[in-house]
Amino acid sequence: MRTIPFMLGQVVLAIVACCRVALAADAPVWMHQQVNAALPAHDEKTVAVILFEESVLTVQPNGKIKRLDRQVVRILRPGGEAWGTIHFYFDPQTPITNLHAWSIPTAGKDYEVKERDAIESAVIDVDGGELMSDLRMKTLRIPAATVGSVIGFEVEQDLKPNFLIDEWDFQDTVPVREAHYTLQLPTGWSYQSSWLNHPAEAPTASAANKWNWTISDAEPVRIEGYMPPWRGIAARMVVALIPSGGKGSGISSWDEIGSWYSGLIAGRRDASVAIKQKVAELTAPAATSLAKMQALASFVQNDVRYVAIELGIGGYQPHPAAEIFSHRYGDCKDKATLLSSMLKEIGVESYFVVINTERGAVSASTPPNLHFNHAILAIALPEGFDATLLKARLVHPTLGPLVFFDPTDELTPLGSLSGALQANFGMLVTQNGGELIKLPQLAVDTNGLRRTAKMTLDEKGTLLGEVIEIRVGDEAVQQRYALRAATLDTDRIKPVEAVAGASLAKFQILKAAVANLRVADRPFEWHYTLEAEDYAKAAGNLLLVRPRVLGSKVQSFLETKVPRQHPVEFSGPRRDTDAFDILLPAGYVIDELPAPVDVDDGFAAYHSKTVFNGGALHYTRSFEIKELSVPASKSEQLKQLYRTIEDDERNSAVLKRSTP
Repeated sequence: MRTIPFMLGQVVLAIVACCRVALAADAPVWMHQQVNAALPAHDEKTVAVILFEESVLTVQPNGKIKRLDRQVVRILRPGGEAWGTIHFYFDPQTPITNLHAWSIPTAGKDYEVKERDAIESAVIDVDGGELMSDLRMKTLRIPAATVGSVIGFEVEQDLKPNFLIDEWDFQDTVPVREAHYTLQLPTGWSYQSSWLNHPAEAPTASAANKWNWTISDAEPVRIEGYMPPWRGIAARMVVALIPSGGKGSGISSWDEIGSWYSGLIAGRRDASVAIKQKVAELTAPAATSLAKMQALASFVQNDVRYVAIELGIGGYQPHPAAEIFSHRYGDCKDKATLLSSMLKEIGVESYFVVINTERGAVSASTPPNLHFNHAILAIALPEGFDATLLKARLVHPTLGPLVFFDPTDELTPLGSLSGALQANFGMLVTQNGGELIKLPQLAVDTNGLRRTAKMTLDEKGTLLGEVIEIRVGDEAVQQRYALRAATLDTDRIKPVEAVAGASLAKFQILKAAVANLRVADRPFEWHYTLEAEDYAKAAGNLLLVRPRVLGSKVQSFLETKVPRQHPVEFSGPRRDTDAFDILLPAGYVIDELPAPVDVDDGFAAYHSKTVFNGGALHYTRSFEIKELSVPASKSEQLKQLYRTIEDDERNSAVLKRSTP
């Protein structure tokens, strides 16, 4: 799938280096009018402000569509120079017809750069790294983009969209003083507007079939740790264009866009003779329907390489299954197509689900759009099927039980689902159209870390013992990815060293081994021997021992002076547990133990307990994330939970020598 969504036009800002020497040339009047404009409200950390933005969408009587975008920015502080480098995205359906940029320095002449000064390249920030795509970008660096300067650009594009729909994004990560949107339609055309994260604003009509919208003093979207993607939070207006007679309109419903996508995949899943033979070969040893499904899923995950060739409509339309199978490569929608074709051969129906891998980019209130960058499958489970092992499932009101599966994610087996896709909104595509659905959220025990350790503490305060870490879900996937590229023993052991180094001042990993490294449907395991000098601290006749040997659950992103604005978005549900047994040196008894902790805020929970028995400290704890999106109103509770965890992790048991 195309990973940079745009409807009728979009400009993205980023930092790069490039470009030819600019020429001295006067900036246009509309830029100079902003030089002395009052700055919008901002704080002392704001590096730049947008003084003026304008988007003009013109539909000509012959149906051709043109879009003009302008922007004027004042750079306030170091760091704002990044606004002087701009990426303009285009493809054969959205060619750039005019491109200029200017700077008005605090002293000296204006500068101008044009389209010929831009560097054209493939898109460098596409997820998955497409091998071939007609999506391109021009990178233009505005000269003299320094503190105090006013910079701006103007870009025009011709548009041939799949849907007659446009978006006006008038909120950004910096304050916007003034934003304008103008819509010019031919006689007989009309429009429908939808507003997201902002109250609806009425336009003014300046001429026949011409409407203008203005937003003033748009506050910036504050960037916070663990927030949803900011473009999913930012305010915008979506405009659907309706031609004379009402035919060929913009997206009015998810059902309409689903019908369009269903047409793109029609016939693409037809099985070739070679596919039929491969299905028979793979499923012959399987004794159950589940085993057959697992065999086919594993084949597409591991034997079909991820490579994307996206030209024209190929950014949305998969290749035919026979072609994918023959070449043994494809992108996410191709892999979903091939697996769907193979499942059909064993009598199992499946449906496309197009989704954005950033939870929050599309929500229940998002107007119908194409803001998706990934494709997976919803597999219909046959009647009477034992789905106990398939956790990523829900019951659809008309399609019945569905299990969601990502054929591109080669390390997440059938029945599971990565945290990014859980509780995320995607469009389910059937022959009858499409609908926006919320994918299931898995139980907390499907992801996380279970760590146990049996340690011995000697008289010198040195801790020695065996540690076992069992990781499941995304935790297992991350470890497998981390070790996949490691070729040296010193590299393979780095994940363990990172864990120990974050908790211990001095330590050695004496030996280490992994289990189930390449068996994705089994838990990933670390087994290692750890030695830590000076672990216990002497204080007179007392000995201080921290029961929590390894691992930290503390997060500091909420420790700010300003109130939280956005929800806290966790990567997925999880349950982590620790159980540490520390055999103490002879002659010591307990003077004081840390108090137990029991906190359950609904969205997360933490429990810990330390006991002394049989000459040993026994420390157990659990940490659960039960809700993936925590509203800003509960951020103080979450902050207090992390503070409680931090106190517990620092606590020590106090031992004293027993008297003879």
